[in-house]
This record gives sequence, C-alpha cells and structure tokens, in this order.
Amino acid sequence: MKYIVILGDGMADEPIDVLGGKTPIEYAKTPELDRLAPISEQGLTQTIPEGMSPGSDTANLAVLGYDPKQYYTGRSPLEALSIGVDMKPDDIALRCNIVTLSEEEDSYEERIMLDHSSDEISTEDAAVLMAAVRDAFQTEEYQFYVGTSYRHLLIWAGGRVAQLTPPHDILTRKVGQYLPEEQALREMMKKSYDILNTHPLNIKRAAEGKNKANSIWFWGAGTRPALSSFYEKTGKKGAMISAVDLLKGIAVGAGMKNITVPGANGGLHTNYEGKAEAAVRAVLEDGADFVYVHVEAPDEMGHQGSPERKVEAIEYLDQRLIRIVREKMDASGEDYRLLIMPDHPTPISCRTHVSTPVPYILYDSRKTEGCGLSYSEKNAAKTGVFIRDGYRLIDRLFSE
Repeated sequence: MKYIVILGDGMADEPIDVLGGKTPIEYAKTPELDRLAPISEQGLTQTIPEGMSPGSDTANLAVLGYDPKQYYTGRSPLEALSIGVDMKPDDIALRCNIVTLSEEEDSYEERIMLDHSSDEISTEDAAVLMAAVRDAFQTEEYQFYVGTSYRHLLIWAGGRVAQLTPPHDILTRKVGQYLPEEQALREMMKKSYDILNTHPLNIKRAAEGKNKANSIWFWGAGTRPALSSFYEKTGKKGAMISAVDLLKGIAVGAGMKNITVPGANGGLHTNYEGKAEAAVRAVLEDGADFVYVHVEAPDEMGHQGSPERKVEAIEYLDQRLIRIVREKMDASGEDYRLLIMPDHPTPISCRTHVSTPVPYILYDSRKTEGCGLSYSEKNAAKTGVFIRDGYRLIDRLFSE
C-alpha cells in the first residue's frame, strides 16, 4: 500500500458573494475531486489545537501526525532546518519577510502593510536585497540567511522568543502598533526601509509595475526544534514535495526525504505537473511508502484577497496535480490511499488564517463506495465525521 497526501494550503474558505454564495472549493470546476469525493470518506478535522495560533506550521505538523502542543517550538526554527542552519541551544530563529510598505507617509510607524510577499518576489531578486540587509545589520549576534522568495531568516544568538505579528495578518493596516518591543529588532526594520526603498533593484521593480520590496519584517520567533523520526513513528519511509522552506524544514526534522521540483515556486503558477510526476516516482520507483505534496498557491491567493485567483489555484490543483497522480497510480496497479485536504482555512474575507476545522477526503483505490457527496466544507460537515485532534488523522490514513 502506498500513501499520498495532497495538501492545498489555505484552500478552505467561507461563502463569498461574488461567487454566488459559494466557497472557492464549491465554485471551482474540479472534475477530479468530483470523481473521487463521492467514493471516499469525507469529514472535518481540527488541525489547529485550541489556544494555538492558526498557522501553516502548527497545521502541517498536525497533518503529518505530530501533536503541535508537544512538538511546536516556532515557525522559523523549522525553516532554519530547511536552509541548513545548525541552531545552537540559545539561538532564536525569526522569519525575515521582505514586504511592501506604503511610501507616502512621513514616519515608518504610519506606513501601511501593502503586500506581505512583495509581489511574490523571486528568490534571485530577494537575494540581492538581502545582501544589502546583511551588509547593514549582520553581526555575530544577528545572522541573516537567504531563503525562498520573500521568506528569509534571522538567527539571533542568545536572543529571546519575542511576541511578533505576521505581516499577512495586518494587510492594509498601519504598522506602528505591530512593531516589536525589542529595540534592536524594531530599529533594523525601520532602517531597512531607508536602505531598500531607494535600492536600484526596487527602482527597477517599480518601473516594471511591481511592488517594491522595501522593508524587512520579523515574526515567527522560536527555539531549536526536536521532531521525532517520521519513520520511527509510523514505520513508513516518507518524502516531502514543497516549494516552501517551512515544509522542507519539517521534513528535515522528521528525517523525511526532500524532493526538489524545478519550477516549483510557491506561487499560483508553480509546476503542478512536476510535483505530480515527482510524487508518483517517489512511491513507485524510489522506495517511499508515503509522500506529502504541499501546494502553497490557494493560501497565497487568500492572502491577496482574490477569490478568482483562489478558484484558479484550486482548479490547477485538481487538473494539473490530483488528476495526474490518480491516473498514474491507477495505471501502475499499486494499491494506494490518497488524502486530500487543506491545512487551515485562509478566508478571502479576512485575508489571513483562521482556526476552524477543515474538510478532507480519504480515497482508497480498492473501494468503490463512500460518502456519496461532492467535496466541500458544507458536505464534509454533513457526514458527521469529525476528528477533533488533527494529528490523529494520519492514523486513519494508515489504517487498513
């Protein structure tokens, strides 16, 4: 038996007026999900434990079978694992986004958070800007590392786990009240605007109609993680396919194999087909028992507040990834189980993550009967199946 998880990050949502009162999942044209859902188990699960912030970090740990209350030490330490940073016991890791702030105001505090991703800046452009940041601020105490796209890393030697606000939580708001209390962090953020806003690369980006990547923004602080081995927990050899450092870092910590797919970039136009091919190859040719395919695009479109693009991301996921995986696995003759779900909702209405339960479908290639319902938040609730502890869902996947 082979096991595949296809996770559409932030895919779940709420009914939206411009979509005729439907959610993006309900509105999207998804012939593959329409085919699989009625002959699958469908239900809801709570991936975010009560009292924890709704993030892709806690949620994806849960989907992989790790109780976030036991294993979670912060988002950035997981990303540090992906980048290959060997954190010391007293190191603190912080996410260092490159964001877009408004320019019209006289003070940094009055500027507005326009874009947490700087138009999904390329890693190549971001590396140029991070070099300028490093030249200005790097010391033995503060070490900067380039990640992927807008997602980068600061290691604060001997630091503390400060309370910091994710930039995608404050889109369209003035940033002043969300700045860190820690003086050094706040000053680096403020000074970075002066360095980056007039950087030649940002002048070029503005001329091309792109958002300037004109400030760094710290959040997601945490200490060195200690995940147990996925193989020792489950007896399954696992592989991870994701363009996002967070997921790659979870895989490193869990001892799973990271599979790099050319053209996978975490955006709407990622290489869906490449991810599908890599997933099938991992379980049919490379010895993996379990593969986790993570797609960031629905979440990014949720943060952008674009229902049309979120629908498009779900349709791409359906036809350019799920369909290919299903067809190739069927053709192989191997028995397999396929779990399709989001990690958390990212509603268009608020443009950030929320903690409500998420809908899943669990398909078994050996079975021809299931819930009889199409896949949606509403129908998942109708089944009455609810897994309160999201980290236990993987036991359902692996049960025969």
